[in-house]
Amino acid sequence: MKILNTLHPKPTPADTERPVPRWAVRIAYAIPWVLLPQCLWRLPFGLGFEMGMLDEEEMPAVWISLPYVLMLSAITEALGLLCLGLVRGWGEVAPAWLPFIGGKRLSPYAVIVPATLGGLAVTAFRAPVLLPWFGLLDEGVGFSNVGWLTPARVCVAPGMLWEPMLLALTYAYWVRRCRPAADR
Repeated sequence: MKILNTLHPKPTPADTERPVPRWAVRIAYAIPWVLLPQCLWRLPFGLGFEMGMLDEEEMPAVWISLPYVLMLSAITEALGLLCLGLVRGWGEVAPAWLPFIGGKRLSPYAVIVPATLGGLAVTAFRAPVLLPWFGLLDEGVGFSNVGWLTPARVCVAPGMLWEPMLLALTYAYWVRRCRPAADR
């Protein structure tokens, strides 16, 4: 257990300029986990398995779709892990290994603006996926039966929490970095 703690140490008050709320740390560490089911759900598509989806178009060849699906899942998880910067010291001071900005203090808005725009952009991107679940929009892709629809929704649903979690973390980051201590 001691080895595991040295690989992934818990944030300490000295890690950031001001203390990070416990709820924000928990949310930041939960984000990659809520994204994982949808990343795993995508993998069979990369191998040409349609997972019960009814689609008129033929799926692309495996040599095209597999790298795309793997890259999409890797980027999704990388962005989820990047959310940890909102609760860790490297979200305030750039890591030394980064060219040009390494070791320099980051402007709070250099973190807040991309995080907010990213959260809003992903929300807009996911709206067409979520709205059919409530009958507010026709579902673009059908499934051969409910046996395929249910696991699809179960795997995609946790990822829908990413946007509000990211926006809540961004707000906590803003409070911690931009508001005077007396106003918090």
